[in-house]
Amino acid sequence: MVHRPRRGDRQVARGPAKRVNRNRSPSVVRREGGRPAGRPYGRPDHPAAAIDLAGRVLYRDSQIIVIDKPAGLPVHGGPKAKDSIESSLDVLKFGLSQPPIPAHRLDHDTSGCLILARNERARRKLGRLFASGRIEKLYWAIVVGAPSAPKGHVDLPLRKVTRKEGWRVAADPDGQTAATDYSVLGHRGNLAWLALRPHTGRTHQIRVHCAALGCPILDDPLYGTAGSGPLHLFARAVTIPLYEDRPPIQVTAPPPPHMQGILQTFV
Repeated sequence: MVHRPRRGDRQVARGPAKRVNRNRSPSVVRREGGRPAGRPYGRPDHPAAAIDLAGRVLYRDSQIIVIDKPAGLPVHGGPKAKDSIESSLDVLKFGLSQPPIPAHRLDHDTSGCLILARNERARRKLGRLFASGRIEKLYWAIVVGAPSAPKGHVDLPLRKVTRKEGWRVAADPDGQTAATDYSVLGHRGNLAWLALRPHTGRTHQIRVHCAALGCPILDDPLYGTAGSGPLHLFARAVTIPLYEDRPPIQVTAPPPPHMQGILQTFV
């Protein structure tokens, strides 16, 4: 069985997106404004320099920053991606001598909550929290089709496969452990709106798990069918137990522009 029902899933509120901060430190910056004007994606004709990263800060304190990463812009640069979040972090120094450091990754085509460490000590602590599974991540996806059950658990090991035409991730019993909880939040025709909570952080995990459920993510060219728009997946929220003497930091990102309209049509 690919999935099994699991108790304890919580329904995600469908109200307006809010950025929530429970850290009461005086140095905390809170922001409730909307997305900056202009095109949101880091495509070749819209390089990282044109993205207002400072305007995409969802949360900031003395140790971490959480930004709303735009779809189409990779976290790290490479031979095929000269523009990246990493190459544009000087604008997020906010008085410190060094820019923040990405504490984890989001796929190139995935938008939403990206956690940055403001110093090496914070980076190491975030690394331990991620490794122990204590940082909770919530994703929203629009998928083609629907799972057979309204809630469930996917426990499907994954392995990266490299071929001449490129690489992708495949289900493999001998691969790395990968687990994801899901719940259906709405339906519209042949589409479904899912909330997904990964318990591991494998590359393309949610995309492969959705495809294994029989409902690939809308506009996923690797594991579904390519469409005219960006991938309909984003990192909706993160919960970070960074401070022992304070409640966990909770941050929520708004849906990206290419998902906003369609989400409003779900029932």
